[in-house]
Amino acid sequence: MVQRHGVPTAPELVMETDRGSTVMSPGRTYHVGRDPQCEICFDDARVSWHHAVLRPDGDHWTVEDEGSTNGTWAEGHRVRAWSVGPGSELRFGHSLNGPRAVFAAPGRPPPAPPGRPAASPRPSSVTNPAFTGTFRRPTSVRALPARGAGVPRTALAIGRDPDNDLVLDDLVVSRRHAELRSLPDGGYEIADLGSHNGTYLNGYPVDRAARLTEGDIVGIGHRAFCLVSGQLQEYVDTGEVSLEVQDLTVAVDHGRKVLLDHVSFPVGAKCLLAVVGPSGAGKSTLLGALTGLRPADHGTVLYDGRDLYRDYAELRSRIGLVPQDDILHAQLTVRRALGYAAELRFPQDTAKAEREARVAEVIRELGLDQRADQPIHSLSGGQRKRVSVALELLTKPSLLFLDEPTSGLDPGMDRSVMHMLRGLADDGRTVIVVTHSVLSLDVCDRLLVLAPGGRIAYYGPPDKTLDFFGYDQWPEAFEAFENDQGRDWAGEYRASPYQRRYATSAASPVRARTDGAPSASAAGLRVPPPKPQSWGAQLGTLIRRYAAALGADRTFLAIMVALPFVMGAMARALAGSELTPETAINALLILNVGGVLTGAANAVRELVKERVIYQRERAVGLSRSAYLMSKVVVLGAITVAQAVVLTLVGLFGVKHNAPGGKGVLLPPLIEITLAVALLSFTAMMLGLLVSALVKKEEVTMPLLVLLAIVQVVFCGALLQLNGVPVIEQLAWFVPSRWALGAMAATIDLGALVPGKLTDDPLFAHSARIWLLDLGMLVALSLLFGLLVSRLLRRHEPAIMRK
Repeated sequence: MVQRHGVPTAPELVMETDRGSTVMSPGRTYHVGRDPQCEICFDDARVSWHHAVLRPDGDHWTVEDEGSTNGTWAEGHRVRAWSVGPGSELRFGHSLNGPRAVFAAPGRPPPAPPGRPAASPRPSSVTNPAFTGTFRRPTSVRALPARGAGVPRTALAIGRDPDNDLVLDDLVVSRRHAELRSLPDGGYEIADLGSHNGTYLNGYPVDRAARLTEGDIVGIGHRAFCLVSGQLQEYVDTGEVSLEVQDLTVAVDHGRKVLLDHVSFPVGAKCLLAVVGPSGAGKSTLLGALTGLRPADHGTVLYDGRDLYRDYAELRSRIGLVPQDDILHAQLTVRRALGYAAELRFPQDTAKAEREARVAEVIRELGLDQRADQPIHSLSGGQRKRVSVALELLTKPSLLFLDEPTSGLDPGMDRSVMHMLRGLADDGRTVIVVTHSVLSLDVCDRLLVLAPGGRIAYYGPPDKTLDFFGYDQWPEAFEAFENDQGRDWAGEYRASPYQRRYATSAASPVRARTDGAPSASAAGLRVPPPKPQSWGAQLGTLIRRYAAALGADRTFLAIMVALPFVMGAMARALAGSELTPETAINALLILNVGGVLTGAANAVRELVKERVIYQRERAVGLSRSAYLMSKVVVLGAITVAQAVVLTLVGLFGVKHNAPGGKGVLLPPLIEITLAVALLSFTAMMLGLLVSALVKKEEVTMPLLVLLAIVQVVFCGALLQLNGVPVIEQLAWFVPSRWALGAMAATIDLGALVPGKLTDDPLFAHSARIWLLDLGMLVALSLLFGLLVSRLLRRHEPAIMRK
């Protein structure tokens, strides 16, 4: 409401309910009801969904009943319109014991409802605590350790273990997590005790210890602690949090193309919000900005009153994201896949029984009890999506984002997934789903429609959307977005009453950034995520999970077993009983080709097919090097075993005709086996490099064929490479060139098969040359590994590359 000059303005009021205090500004109206989007929300069946509205009326406030079933009551009478001011009391739904609201002037808070403590100061960095679910009132108030001169240094131990002074029943909290210590000068400091998920001070991780001042927020798990007036106030994030989006703007090409254009809207606690719009409207960009994975250039996102970008290091663990593609290994059973995920996300000191209990709890919550021991690939599309949601629910996020969860599902599955999300929101979470489907929007509380250019075309109840646009069907509305590009969709919405009622939030008067500094520059975004486990523990979990996934893949097992036997049999057929001038080169060439194919075929798909899984796990603390090393260890062991089988099948019992029957340093068969094993391992690393380079799994097989051809051409068995400019230098980067050189050195191929082709310095029968050949294979393996690591970084979320 806009007040004209000279007209008396209604006073600011403080309204107190059993949910906390609300400061009522005369520039707004306040809706009362059970709808979570109401400014004054009561979880009481006697209160109607939209019960009443409080609005400024000249120099006073008026409450108007909106046709509620059980009525609005004042002074024992049911009222339709009633003036309220300091000292007034209202009841909603019942005259005697309905939810109560009392009013007072600012600075003189009204008496708290029976059974509730009086209001107390709030953390200084929280915007409008009365509008948040977490900071309305302290969950508990605790005494602080004694302090001051002459008082021995004391500390308050905080953690999950029952022996702590302050016990936090939260699996993301370590057993010995932190200490609150008194200081000789009368102050306090918070010290992290090497916790796995971190201790945070005002959103920033505490390295060892940090001094506390009045109003500071200490974040541990899902709890926040605040030092106020000599007491420690505890606030618990139960999941009922709000999200306030203010003026988000994203542009690319140096600002020439705008993807999000000043997007602002509120999302209340326990709300299910759907985001729809035509392709290119900025839905994915908005998702990245709201989750913090790709922060907006300008604007603010308030997570329950806290700046998400500023405090991102702490708050990111409370945000769950389910990408469009499944984020679990499909070969594993539901229970086993969730069990490995729990190992990676919970602190290392979490007992196995605790993890299994949480996994079982999530399985029950998502209705997967009957499917818990089925492989994920055998589930229907809707059930697989439930498993992906279950993974995110392990750590009890308060905000859950889903990107196209119903993509590819039939209408029945579509509705089933949306009803699941409705239930998750009702259980105490804020759920935001980006979707192209409009089949089940009726289960949502709010609908956000983005127009081309990243502007808000509508925000409000889903059932009023088509009427607002003036169409009967959704396809007509989407066609209009495409065909009527000159229409000012955003301007029409800004001028509508829907914008004033639903998109302008009372939760936060704080303005978005206007200083031109990008939001992503907040220091919190530069802090790497905490690692719930040590590097070694992560590696152990990843190795066991990857080995289990490969072991359950029957196709991979069949190829893995058959390939070395087939290639070895071919080498044996060419070699016969003895390596002669007619058979030696061909036999060694087949061993080279077999080593390259076994190694590269094992690895060429392994990174690209898990890219979505890696991106999500990396965002919550997975170590890049541990992930890569798990691939190297498991695939390396398999590859080396295959190389040994390949060589033994091909050459065991064959006369090698090495000088004096001896190799350079070891028996000939052992030296050749070692060369093939190193070749296969290096080819495996090259396969990982290809897998990290490509964008789609489908292109890996043609590249594998090309890779094998290059190895054959540049190995030195078909073409003379020595002394040929450029070609010789290019061959240095081909693993088979050095492997063939090592095998040729073992049997002295130049003496066995005289000629220009074999007159190659790398074929000389000497220890120096043999060690050089093998050393170059090791060097190429390290080079390929370094390149893979750099390419993995390219595929990580934007915040991980800061």
